[in-house]
Amino acid sequence: MNAFARRLRRTAPSSGDCHNELVMPPAHSRVNGWSLPLHSFQLIGWLVYSYMAVAAFGIYIPLLPPPWTSAAYAVFSITFVFHLVSHLLAVSIDPADPSVRARKIYSMPMPVLDRKKHPHVIQNLHCHLCEVDVGSRVKHCSNCNKCIADFDHHCKWLNNCVGGKNYWCFFVTVVSAALGLLLLVLLVLFIFIEVMADPALLRTSPHFHSIRENGTWLVFLPLVPLETTQAGLLVLAFATFLLALVSFLLLGHLLGFHIYLLTRNMSTYDYVVKQRHAKTDREKVETAAQSASSKSVSVQNLPHVETPIDCDGPLSGKASALRYQDKGQTAGPLSAAFCTEMDGLRHNPGNAVTSFHHLAKSHSQTLPGVDADDAAFRRQSEDEWMAAQGFPRRVSGEGAPVAQNPLGSSVMKPPVDHQQWQMTSQPQELP
Repeated sequence: MNAFARRLRRTAPSSGDCHNELVMPPAHSRVNGWSLPLHSFQLIGWLVYSYMAVAAFGIYIPLLPPPWTSAAYAVFSITFVFHLVSHLLAVSIDPADPSVRARKIYSMPMPVLDRKKHPHVIQNLHCHLCEVDVGSRVKHCSNCNKCIADFDHHCKWLNNCVGGKNYWCFFVTVVSAALGLLLLVLLVLFIFIEVMADPALLRTSPHFHSIRENGTWLVFLPLVPLETTQAGLLVLAFATFLLALVSFLLLGHLLGFHIYLLTRNMSTYDYVVKQRHAKTDREKVETAAQSASSKSVSVQNLPHVETPIDCDGPLSGKASALRYQDKGQTAGPLSAAFCTEMDGLRHNPGNAVTSFHHLAKSHSQTLPGVDADDAAFRRQSEDEWMAAQGFPRRVSGEGAPVAQNPLGSSVMKPPVDHQQWQMTSQPQELP
């Protein structure tokens, strides 16, 4: 019996089963990167920083020869301290908009946005959650739950938003971290090579004088000397080298990306929005191209339908009009002889030159009362009709085809001089 299950006895909707944001518990705004809960990436970053500092200052720098030991301590100290200070500032600064900080009480819960009334958090430069007027480059961060001035992105490694207030602290943090990792990669690589090639160069510390075996090494000099084997030192150096190299490549990529954004005067948010719009435009173009391609393929697959010759229908336009001297225009159907010849041309286009010869000899006549201009006009109309129907073009000259006039009463015959078409001067009786 499931009638009394807890799922069926609920009297109020839960946040996981209901999409209405009004029933969700109100959230508080984050002050900075120290606000709980801390992000796991933030903890990983601090652990990696601590390991790199211990490996550099406790294991590898003390193994350098005396001229390089002091220089290495100075360079690494400046780089690591600079990174530590900039990192703390980037985490601790509140990047919220000044209007939000002026009236924000972080201990008070945030109001819940009603999507039915306000589809967007910020509309017309007014934030409906922070309930303040904001600038054009202000965005409401859903992770920090507040409006960020000159919003760039929300950094999980800092557990804080990066905006106009702390962007340069974030940038210096990335630069100093990349520089420190590069120096550590070079240092570990030098130690690894010298241990294999010339270990005596790294055993110049006075603490090595009491050690007779060359396979024993000391770490955490000079304060807490601890003995280790050469294999252990090399394995630790190799692991440190890989970790520092991978971290340097990732941070170098991030640094190059932000340098690119600075040269383009863009923020990370602007870049993401631009790429999103470009992707949408490409998808629209690809969809239109696929639609056009599918339509063309469907049209090509349609069967070819040959247009028949309508011998009974009247001619339209100037192809069926005869202008008489004292009468208007007369239209009529195509003659049977003309249609017969057209069908012959359609089925056997190769005989287009000689198909009308029998008409030229027996029916080369003109209509009574029709002058040469009317005959030329009628001949041009027939040529246009034949071209529209796809028949071969007739040529002038001896032996060229002649066509019967559309009314079936005469035949037009090419002249002997091969230059112009002329109508016969004397009308003849039709057979």
